[in-house]
Amino acid sequence: MTDHSLDAVRYPVGRFTVVKDSTAAMRAKWIDEIAAAPDILAGLVAGMTPAQMQTPYREGGWTAAQVVNHVADSHVNAYIRTKFTLAEDGFTVKPYEESRWAQFPDALALDVTPSLNMLRGLHARWTALLRTLGPGDFARALHHPENGPMTLDSLTQMYAWHGRHHAGHLRIVKG
Repeated sequence: MTDHSLDAVRYPVGRFTVVKDSTAAMRAKWIDEIAAAPDILAGLVAGMTPAQMQTPYREGGWTAAQVVNHVADSHVNAYIRTKFTLAEDGFTVKPYEESRWAQFPDALALDVTPSLNMLRGLHARWTALLRTLGPGDFARALHHPENGPMTLDSLTQMYAWHGRHHAGHLRIVKG
């Protein structure tokens, strides 16, 4: 597999890039994508066999089950980061070891129903909150020790992308 084709599998919707001068209409689209992500993921795993749920989307990659369970872990963190960014000036993100979290027994579970249920509730609350925010709220700064300075706007963009990104991995497994 060439680096180019590996990149296409690792990043099926492309790598994340921040839109610096986003508009309210762009933000509304990203929030809609976050709102839709749980049902999109659920639709992609619906009917997958246990063998498919145990299939990695690429050699050395996570299984379909790990992908869904990872999205739940990641988006819980994103929701909390959103709230901290709104509540605290100069908030610094607490990173976590995604690869380690993906090895915990709950992340290896083939029944992803609990993660999908969690995502539905979480995304309903998260997007309800995001839809109430104004430009000044989205301009609030946070610091990510691995990604550097960010804003709530760029965080929202990143998690809209993140849902699409992992849906792409599930499409690969589903075939």
